[in-house]
Amino acid sequence: MGNRLRLELLKKGGFTLLELLIVMIIIGLLAALIGPKMIGRVGESRQTVAKQQIEGFSSALEMFKLDTTKYPTQEQGLDALVTEPQGVSNWKGPYLKKKFIPKDPWGNNYTYIYPGEHGDFDIVSYGADGNTGGEDEAKDVASWE
Repeated sequence: MGNRLRLELLKKGGFTLLELLIVMIIIGLLAALIGPKMIGRVGESRQTVAKQQIEGFSSALEMFKLDTTKYPTQEQGLDALVTEPQGVSNWKGPYLKKKFIPKDPWGNNYTYIYPGEHGDFDIVSYGADGNTGGEDEAKDVASWE
């Protein structure tokens, strides 16, 4: 009786090669359909992160101005939010939680322009390509948008 039980378990226990191939084909089709949509979401999420970081910089710049009565100069840049610039009185920073200025989601520096063309100051990330203009993930993200 023991050998018969073993034979029945062996017959029922495995998958055939055909069944494995069908499962692999189904997984491949799902990956082909879902993959491109998920990749597009990565670009959108980076744009969203850049917008949120720019909003954080803008709030910190407003706090800087409340304390010092002016925004950082072009030369002082965003670094003035984490390191006290020379010649500035009443600096009560750092104005960001992190003790450094983060790079944009594509690893590039944000551009701070003072005085700004679109407001008191402008902050820009030039997107994935690092150049002005662009579409999709290469699109600029700016403080005035």
